[in-house]
Amino acid sequence: MEIVPGVHQFKIPIPDNPLGHLNSYLIQGDKGCLLVDTGWNTDEAFLELEGQLRALGLWFRDISMILITHVHPDHYGLAGRIKQNAPTRFAFHLWEKALIESRYIHFSELEAKIGRFLRSHGVPEETADPLQRASLPALEFVTVAWPDEVLYGGETINIGEFQLEVIWTPGHSPGHLCLYEPSKRLLFSGDHILPSITPNVSYHLQSGSNPLGDYVNALQQLKRLPVDLVLPAHEEVFQNVEGRIEAIIRHHDDRKRQILGLIAGGPKPAYQIAQELPWNVGDRWTRLDPLVKRFAVMETIAHLELFRMEAQVRRFTEKGIIYYEMSSP
Repeated sequence: MEIVPGVHQFKIPIPDNPLGHLNSYLIQGDKGCLLVDTGWNTDEAFLELEGQLRALGLWFRDISMILITHVHPDHYGLAGRIKQNAPTRFAFHLWEKALIESRYIHFSELEAKIGRFLRSHGVPEETADPLQRASLPALEFVTVAWPDEVLYGGETINIGEFQLEVIWTPGHSPGHLCLYEPSKRLLFSGDHILPSITPNVSYHLQSGSNPLGDYVNALQQLKRLPVDLVLPAHEEVFQNVEGRIEAIIRHHDDRKRQILGLIAGGPKPAYQIAQELPWNVGDRWTRLDPLVKRFAVMETIAHLELFRMEAQVRRFTEKGIIYYEMSSP
């Protein structure tokens, strides 16, 4: 699908996932193309990406650069496989490069640390192990490739008539990147802004100390940009980015009121708070998938840590468990 002249959207299937597909974007230039995100490593995804390139009379060698918005499997998973087929250059943020080894190569150490982290936030012993191991199945969908170019935010990538500004938007992932084309008023938003769902923003061992604060700050920066069309990594292309950002911020404000209400009566660990919150997943907490539970707990901690930075809550440790409570007036 050609979104605007020179920009094509490829829908890359994601198996057994409610998102259904990843939106990858090909930006055509006179000396090669830029591809934004790859999909994850399955034969179906690889053949679909290859087929959509061929429909344009192109192949992987015609791509001069692939920009990875962040190294989650559905965005980065095919990177190594593409690298095996063509000398394509990869670029992503320094923070995302730093995550690769611990997540996709020597992951057992990180897995053990995640288990201790979850238990410290009140996850019961009988529940902690499946939550600790919940992301391991995703490893089979990733072939590792290291970046040929490390980005920081602030760079401009020139592809034909497109001058794409690289914007660092941490939160969903520490090194998440968006691309902005000012003359055409296009925003390639990755997972940072989606048209109807809010991306998971988790506090964890690799998130930084205030990922939700980082996320909201990055939203506010993007809100100031003149944008006519948003090209997200999931769902559909949309307009009115300012209205969507305001809706996302309202969602987090609502969540704030819910969480503060739950601890108003006394201190609680994050796992208990997560259990008591409503989640838009259409099922009771006891029946949720372990990975969904883990995301829910870590997202709850992200909110609590933001409130702690704002001096609205305090945390303390008792018998190895971290509790959160309202700050004293």
